[in-house]
Amino acid sequence: MNPLLVLLVIAIYFALLMTISYFTSRNRSDESFFTGDKQSPWFLVAFGMIGAALSGVTFVSVPGMVGNNSFYFFQFILGNVVGYLFITFVLIPLYYKLKLVSIYGYLRERFGVKAYKTGSLFFLISQSFGAALRLLLAAKILQFAFFDKFHIPFFATVIIILLLVWLYTNKSGIKTIVWTDTMQTFFLILGAIVTIYTITSSLNLSLTDSINEVVNHKYFKIFNWESKSGNNFYKQFIAGILISIAMIGLDQNMMQKTLTCKNQWDAQKNSLVYSLILAVTQFLFLGLGILLFVYAEKHNITLPLGENGEFVDTDTLFPNLALNYLGQIAGVSFLLGIIAASFSSVDSALTALTTSFTYDFLDISHKSSEKKKKLKNRVLLGFSIVIFLIIMLFSNSRGDVISLIFKVAGYTYGPLLGLYLYGMFTKFNVKDKWVPIICVLAPIVTYMLGIYFNNTYNFDFGFMNIAVNAVLTIIGLIIIKKK
Repeated sequence: MNPLLVLLVIAIYFALLMTISYFTSRNRSDESFFTGDKQSPWFLVAFGMIGAALSGVTFVSVPGMVGNNSFYFFQFILGNVVGYLFITFVLIPLYYKLKLVSIYGYLRERFGVKAYKTGSLFFLISQSFGAALRLLLAAKILQFAFFDKFHIPFFATVIIILLLVWLYTNKSGIKTIVWTDTMQTFFLILGAIVTIYTITSSLNLSLTDSINEVVNHKYFKIFNWESKSGNNFYKQFIAGILISIAMIGLDQNMMQKTLTCKNQWDAQKNSLVYSLILAVTQFLFLGLGILLFVYAEKHNITLPLGENGEFVDTDTLFPNLALNYLGQIAGVSFLLGIIAASFSSVDSALTALTTSFTYDFLDISHKSSEKKKKLKNRVLLGFSIVIFLIIMLFSNSRGDVISLIFKVAGYTYGPLLGLYLYGMFTKFNVKDKWVPIICVLAPIVTYMLGIYFNNTYNFDFGFMNIAVNAVLTIIGLIIIKKK
């Protein structure tokens, strides 16, 4: 694509973000950055959360992963839907009852200060890695599509994106993001629909033909019953339940938006509608993945194979076809989608990280307005630097990013999941000072067990490492319970 066209698309998109930021920043209060003044329409939050949950990972990585994992990821998505029911009817009422800004305040009420700080710290680690890996994928595509043409180094690309995000989020934070995420979700879904239309048109496929092409393809295999496989149905389904609870329900990033709704019922409606739209959208992207491979096969476009016979760098398939083969309209819609993914993957994450750190570690609620503003800006800058460093650390990674994200989430969100499940479903208290040690040991032991079972029994935990991690955390909490 013409680099100047790419620059124009980026400029127009950023101008839209700044316009939204300007209007949402008017009449803001001290709490607007953190709570959105609890005035967000639930349907707007629900639709906008789709973009934050999908990000560039779903936009690019899910279609590409079909080549190595068929439709097995949909087993995980089915588990997500069940997990959202737990979020809707158990966690959201709890958060509203306690009137929380940082959701980790529950751990302070239930266990004590050490557990509270530990839970918040694990979120900060999880969200920093998750946001960085999501942005990494989008930044690589923008580098390929535009910045390489002007010999701008990759680290400068990342800095530019983070700077642009800071410009439109630093004033009103979550109040702005609720609206910008809505626009970003629209462009993400539009990019997928335009690509599907372009592919089916170029292959002269009607709607019926396209559906038949997908369901009759060799990659359209949804259920895997092989017990030792990481894609086994029960592993994927249970992991889908637990990871959705952990990465949505126990995630300050996602719950902060939900808690901006006017009341509990609006928040629950938001959660239910969001979960259904997300499941349908992810199915759409999996179907898009098969169409991309069909198009590639018919035009003799191949991906390199690794030593194990699987495709390497599947994340490059969609960008390559959209920017070089499918025409200018598809290319622009893809760019809009990936730019939306770039910003939506990091703006709400930075706001959530700032909120969690300032409330959980700096006790910002008791500070003056001027002090709040200074602390918020410093913390926002600090986490921008952290995300930049993580991106540079993983900048040479290969394979599909989505698998890496969920694998990392299994280790970092597992202790959080264990803490909340133990707190909500038992009446036992624990020796608070030992909680940090338990939460550090659990993921280490999980990692060692994963290696042992893989080497000894050829048994892959897959995404189920989060379940193992949570169970080990619960066992540790039982050991340190108070008599």
